[in-house]
Amino acid sequence: MNWRKLKIWQETHSLVLEIYRVTSAFPKSETYGLVNQLKRASFSIPANVVEGQSKNTTKEYIHFLYHARGSLEEVRYFLYLSLELKFLPTNEYEKLEKRYESASKMLNGLIKSLKSNTE
Repeated sequence: MNWRKLKIWQETHSLVLEIYRVTSAFPKSETYGLVNQLKRASFSIPANVVEGQSKNTTKEYIHFLYHARGSLEEVRYFLYLSLELKFLPTNEYEKLEKRYESASKMLNGLIKSLKSNTE
């Protein structure tokens, strides 16, 4: 299967683009701090989905999906921190948090489905 057709990849890739958009308004002093961390964690999610999907076994795929889930939760924390530091407006935070919550559910559903197919 082509990874570009995976709904979880499509959504998390779209979220990477959103992270790049919103962080462009962050203070320049955060370029190598919070902005860098947010970008790296955000693109790690779809990248791990792609890498896992390309592996030979379902066990390896699930392993990479767990990494994607860890990065997803890391992004959620960095977004919350950005809100608390007043780098991110409340409405932007709430919109992104809802999308990341939905992506988290999608990712957990994929992991659960893959695990049930291997049992």
